[in-house]
Amino acid sequence: MDSQRRKFLKMAGLTAVAGMGAPAINMLLKGEVRASETEASTAPALPTKSVKRLGMVVDVNKFGANPGLAQKCVEACHSIHNVPDFRNPDGSIDKKDEVKWIWAEKYEHTFPDASQYKRNVGLEELPVMTFCNHCDDPPCVRACPTQATFKAKDSGIVMMDYHRCIGCRFCMAACPYGARSFNWRDPRPFIKKLNPDFPTRMRGVVEKCTFCAERLAVGKIPACVEATGDTKAMVFGDLNDPNSEISKILASTFTIQRKPFLGTKPSVFYII
Repeated sequence: MDSQRRKFLKMAGLTAVAGMGAPAINMLLKGEVRASETEASTAPALPTKSVKRLGMVVDVNKFGANPGLAQKCVEACHSIHNVPDFRNPDGSIDKKDEVKWIWAEKYEHTFPDASQYKRNVGLEELPVMTFCNHCDDPPCVRACPTQATFKAKDSGIVMMDYHRCIGCRFCMAACPYGARSFNWRDPRPFIKKLNPDFPTRMRGVVEKCTFCAERLAVGKIPACVEATGDTKAMVFGDLNDPNSEISKILASTFTIQRKPFLGTKPSVFYII
């Protein structure tokens, strides 16, 4: 952690104790305390509308009909992106340090705002694939003081710049979906098999799903979608294109989103 990062965190901590809140932190960012001398030191820009808006449809029932498919998606994503596996000696997952980009969650935890009264008991057994929602109006982007997290103008994907991340975790506090992880420890010793084609992170950095932007750049689909094969358990595409497969599915099938009442406009839809 360099001196500028330490200085920012120190000042931000003092500000929080004094009760001055976000306005004061913004003043610090604009004044003496800066993350860098580049554009990253300016106040975060408001989200912009993208030409494309890439999104995902997840068919929860198809994951239930294909045992092991959910874990296959997790392994495909985490192995490609060098996600660390913090496990205890007995094999249990260390929740305190856990880093995850995609994971299988229970229905009641994924959709806590939905009615749980007399719901279909079968939903309790279904794995709901959970990851960053790549919101059209992402609160994490607004909260980041260094533009380490930003919305790509050409795709609408909410991206991460690990070099700009100062570890303040404002984005984690702003995300209503719990889709971000923080590296409390150096993650590199806990990578099972290193993928040299994707950068590793460092201690004190936030990370999350990026819809496999590095794969999209070379004409590939996200790793999790590829892992589902021909099951159509996951369909990925451009939400702004009415002729795309995902748009046709949304036009003909009832879907739900996570916490839509917040107005973040998630780009991930679920068929239940």
